[in-house]
Amino acid sequence: MNLRALRYFVAIADAGSFTAAAQAIAVAQPALTRQLRELEADLEVQLLQRTPRGVLLTQAGVTLYESAQRMLAEAALVRRRLASQHSASGATVVLGVSPTLARVVLPGLFDNFQRAHVDIQLRAREAFTPTLLDWLERGMVDLAVVTNPEPGRRLSLHALLGEPFALVSHRSRRMGPTVSIAQLARIPLFMTSLHRGIIERQLQPLRGKLNIQSEIDSVDSIRELVLHGKYATIMPVSVFKDRQSQQEVVMTEVSGVQLSRVLVLATRIERRDNSALPVVQELLEAEFARLTRQGVFSFSTALAPRPMDEPTSVRTGTRGQ
Repeated sequence: MNLRALRYFVAIADAGSFTAAAQAIAVAQPALTRQLRELEADLEVQLLQRTPRGVLLTQAGVTLYESAQRMLAEAALVRRRLASQHSASGATVVLGVSPTLARVVLPGLFDNFQRAHVDIQLRAREAFTPTLLDWLERGMVDLAVVTNPEPGRRLSLHALLGEPFALVSHRSRRMGPTVSIAQLARIPLFMTSLHRGIIERQLQPLRGKLNIQSEIDSVDSIRELVLHGKYATIMPVSVFKDRQSQQEVVMTEVSGVQLSRVLVLATRIERRDNSALPVVQELLEAEFARLTRQGVFSFSTALAPRPMDEPTSVRTGTRGQ
């Protein structure tokens, strides 16, 4: 089965005869007949019934006609997307980012793009690190910001920064500024499976334990549960650095161990010919630098307002440069 045969079949069904279909799509009638016969042979069913007044769809033909319209519409959509990615209007870059970072990094990053006037269409896809790495290897994203990637993949890895984890709880629980590893083991926690794995590996040499109430692989859900007042979690500090959270939660440091993650920019070693990738990487690193200066990735509570006229190193569109 191929798209041309499906187009010819739909054209015949719509026109009601081979002759009318040939005139409508400017294709010789023998070609239409040959394609239909090959399609029927491939599917092993009769699709059309000839009558003195034209053709009628068989029951199998009705079923295929409905599916063929959907397949042809989807194929047309794919063509449009591919054409837009390689048109003169600008390159397309797909960035993968984790759920803990998307709400922190993306707003400022898109602001950087707007102010730098780069001729690039940036798309973002959100997932946890293992999925992002798989997407990167399969070409579904062009670059990704990941957490503590395991070695062994054929990827280029560039460390961006280290970020501490904090024990986060509602102010009503009156948690102190620090807790010991022994005290941590008695605090019920909601955590993602990814963060649980990172923390347990760092606690293992010290024989530290976590009291996991439940694993929830949704950062937003855990965040809402903590803000609700009854639950605690261990999360990267940036997750709770918005102004609402800072008014409602306490971030507590676990003493005796440095609980942290490393944020890494991952790209494929064999890059596709996309001159926009270095531009996106530069603007992304500039946004991380700005957030770091504001204390978003530390226990610091200061959040300076963003200057509207902050300069960027990329001034104009760079496609083809």
